[in-house]
Formats: sequence, structure tokens, C-alpha cells
Amino acid sequence: MSNSIPASFASNNSVVTTGPNGQRAHHQQFVHMERLAEGFHQVTEKVWCQVGNGLSNQTFVEGPEGLIVIDTGESIEEMNAALSAIRECCSAPIAAVIYTHYHYCSGTQAVFDEQKTELPIWGHYGIEKNLQTMATEISPTGGRGLVHQFSMLLPDEGPDSSASVGLGLYYRRPEHAPFTSGFIPPNHLISESTEATIAGLRVEMVPAPSDADDNITIFFPDLGVCVNNLVWPALFNVFAIRGEPYRDPRVLVSGLDQILNMEPDYLVGAHGPPITGKEVIAEGVTDARDALQFLWDQTVRGINKGLSHGELIEFVQLPDFFNRSYLTQQNYGLVEHHVRQIHNGLVGWFDGIESSLFPLPTVERCKRLIDGFGGREKVFDDAQNALRDDDLRWALELATWLVRSEENFVDRADGGSGEDRALLASVLREISQRTTSANVRGWCLTRALELEEKLDLSRFRVHRYGYKQVMSGAPETFIHSLKVLLDPTKAQGLDMHLRWEVAGEITTGIRIRNCIAVPTNGDNSDARVSLSHHALANLFSGRISLKEGVEEKEIVIDGDTEKVFGALACFDLPSFGG
Repeated sequence: MSNSIPASFASNNSVVTTGPNGQRAHHQQFVHMERLAEGFHQVTEKVWCQVGNGLSNQTFVEGPEGLIVIDTGESIEEMNAALSAIRECCSAPIAAVIYTHYHYCSGTQAVFDEQKTELPIWGHYGIEKNLQTMATEISPTGGRGLVHQFSMLLPDEGPDSSASVGLGLYYRRPEHAPFTSGFIPPNHLISESTEATIAGLRVEMVPAPSDADDNITIFFPDLGVCVNNLVWPALFNVFAIRGEPYRDPRVLVSGLDQILNMEPDYLVGAHGPPITGKEVIAEGVTDARDALQFLWDQTVRGINKGLSHGELIEFVQLPDFFNRSYLTQQNYGLVEHHVRQIHNGLVGWFDGIESSLFPLPTVERCKRLIDGFGGREKVFDDAQNALRDDDLRWALELATWLVRSEENFVDRADGGSGEDRALLASVLREISQRTTSANVRGWCLTRALELEEKLDLSRFRVHRYGYKQVMSGAPETFIHSLKVLLDPTKAQGLDMHLRWEVAGEITTGIRIRNCIAVPTNGDNSDARVSLSHHALANLFSGRISLKEGVEEKEIVIDGDTEKVFGALACFDLPSFGG
């Protein structure tokens, strides 16, 4: 055992400095900000990369037949800014678009608007499905996670303002508002290693799961240029604090080995500055893959020894020599979080600690801990003392008991007095200023501001559908997503099958039985709901209620209207009347 606590944040505030907007953060975060600074880089002849335009980069490769655009960012406005930059040095027509993965493909309409013609779009076959999943079934969790991780609601100035978001200076640049979505689906789908000639250039596209399972690595063998989403300007994030599916280090290492085997002269990432030089690239990528293998191997070694989560974070810590490269520094996520995620991804949540098998509900557990410790006043005083003595992990534990021992007005274990909540906020703010991790800083500050009632995140804990979101997606995707909104207490004893007909063309269904909602094709239903795509978007987004839609004849029900109303009222969607 290493007998040391992970250095996820500094033991005192000597590392804290003040940035250009008054933000207080670990000095390493400001060094990282400079690395991520906005700039239009000429990687090599006829290859350019826009860095700092948002969270991701946009890359341009000129071939004999035109320009290839790789990734289009978060919005049409963001992509327009990148197009303005490339047009300063290249007038070639755009010949094709390639997506590395589904995160950064929402500005494609800007490319089509400039070119005024249809274009080939290359991308993994899973991109559309991933976009729909994030926008429907888990959208409240996804939205809340983005807000926390990417500092989206932090103030513009002052000690709590954003330093960077780890992979970029911003999640979205403010000047790109209103962030208009312009996603266009790929029409050349990739499911396996693919070689093609695009814009007159040989291109190799290799599936390489990273922070998304639809990721591809792109290699231009005649240019020696590799474009990827595996080598980040920080240690790769095995665990995303916003919450995402497990990222297996073994798969990530395989993708990094593919890059090493390509032996590129130029390495362009989805994030961060490009890297030039075969030897420099080989050294950096080797460190990136070896750091991930170290985390996997040593976590598995610890699991086999029977170590718990708390023991594993002490047992598995990256050797100091990995700090020689910014590609393996903890400027985004943290090793101790990655270690726990590897445990969960490999063998699940149970780590052998007996009490973890049958924990008390959160409120009850915290109440008993407080009582056993000597009461709320004693816990409060000890938490204050721990904060004063820089014992932040213990201060965080104690302050959390005080807040989580009481329910709030919506019955979540998130109560406590104003003093209790202010104390927890103070601990979180202190941690935020001492950590190198942009993810942790953003999460801690956002939570602190919520505890202080300076932010209201309640809207990120309910399911919301946007009108434009529903209009741009497949109706059955949203109708079938109702299954995660069913309130089983309201659906007791109910068995009803509803057929949905949208715009007279799309037929789908959902059957409520046994306190679940089963997606169907709508055949043999008990009743039918008919409406236009526009009316569906109005209904799901709350612009109209079900009752209003029926009264105004935008929604037509064939069958027992009262039973349909009763069935739909079982869903946690206010417009359904539940």
C-alpha cells in the first residue's frame, strides 16, 4: 500500500492563484488555459485546425478535389466562425464532411449553407442513435451533468468564474449564442475499418471507441496526418463526472496502439493543440496509453487482493513521471475517480465492504451518524474545525451528513439549515480552488452555488422535451421514451395499449401493463391517438396540454377518451395531465 491520500487537490491553498476574470483556481489550471487558447493552426501544408472555438476543434484537410471538414462543433454559429477562419487561407470548395463521433456534429448545416449543395458525410453508424438517446431517455441527467462538469452556470467574473473546462476554454463560446443546431446525419456509414478516396485523398477510417462508442480515428497516409479523439490535452477521462457509459481502458489502449502503428508525422485531436513530429508524437501517445494501462492493471491487481474502493484509491496512483507530459496530467478528470469507475465497470458496485451490501436510506443513515457522533452541533463544530485545519476530506464527509440527513421540499435527501448548507458550500469551494481538475472545479462550484441558493437547478431534475428537439427527431423515439416517465403508483392495475399515428404516416405504440410502459408497433391497440408532428412537439414540450389539444382538434382520440386521459396521466409529463 502507498499509505498516502491521493493528491486530487492540494493540502493547502498555496497553489491557488487569481486569473484574468478574478477566478480563483490551482495555478496549473491557468497554465492549461494557455494551452487551450484560441488559434487557427496550420498543421502542415494544406491541413489546418481551429482550436479554442468551443469545446472541440474543427479540422480542415485540402485534397485535389476540395476541402474535407472534420467535425463541425456544437452549433451552426460555431462552425461559421471556423469557416471564416479557413477562408482566410483556403478558397477550395468543400468536398466532404467526416465526424469523429457524435459529440461534435451540430454545425454541419453551416457547411451546406456555404457550399449550397449536398455533400457526402462520413461517420459511424451509431451516431444518430446516440444523439437520440441523450436527447430523450436520459436527457435530465445529461443536461444536469453538462451544467456541473462544464461550468455552464458559473458567473462570468469573480472567484467562482470558469477557468477552463479542461478540454477547451468553454463548452460553448458566449458569442455563438443562440447555439443553433445544424446536425445532418451521415450518409456514408462506417461499421468497420474503411479505406476510401475522399476529395482525391486516400483516407483510412478505423472504429476506435473513446468517450463515445461511435468514435473513429482518421488517417491520411499520404500526408502523415492522423485525426483522433483518443489523445487528449489531459489524462483521458475513464470516468466522466457528468455521468456516461463505462469507458473500458483496454479498448482505449487498443485505439492508442492503432495510432502508434500508423506512425503519424502530425497528430490532430478533437481537443487541444496539434502535435508535430513522429518521435514527439510516439513519446506522448505511448505515455497516454501506458497511463491507462497502469490504471487498469493496478486496479485489477488491487481488486484481486480484495481491496475496497477506499483502499483502491490509495493503492492505485499514477507515478510522478507521468507528469512529464500534459497528455497525462490530471487537468480534466482525476485518477481516484477513474479507479472506482474501473472497479464498477469490471465487477460492479460492490467492493467487499460489508455495510455496502445493505445501506440504510441516505436520510436515515446520516441521521444516525450525526446522533452517534454527538448531535448536529458537534458535527457542525468538527466540520468547521476540519475545514480550518485543511482536513478537507473529513470536513466534506461531516458537512455532507448535515445536509443529507434531511429531505428538501421535493423529498430529496438534500436539506439542512442555511448554516449547514453554507458550511458544505465552503468546503466544496475550497476543494474547487485547490484541484487541478477542471471537471471537479466545475462540479464543486456549481453545487456550492446551488447550496447557497444562488443557482436553481430544479429544472435539470425533471424530464423536458424541446419543441425543436421533437421536430428534428423521429416521433417514435420520443413516444417510446415515455417508458422512463411512468409513475408505477399511478399505473397500478392498468393494462392499456395506445396506438400513436403521427402525420398519418408514422405508426407506433406504447402499452401500459404491470406498472411498465412497453414500446410497440401499435398493432391491436385499445385506443388510438392521432396528431401531426407539430402537435406532437407542442404536446411533449408543454406548449399545449393533452386536454387543450383534444379540444382544439389538434389531437384526435379514437376509443374511450377518459381511459386514454387516465392512462397518459400516469406519466411524469405535466402536459399529459399527470
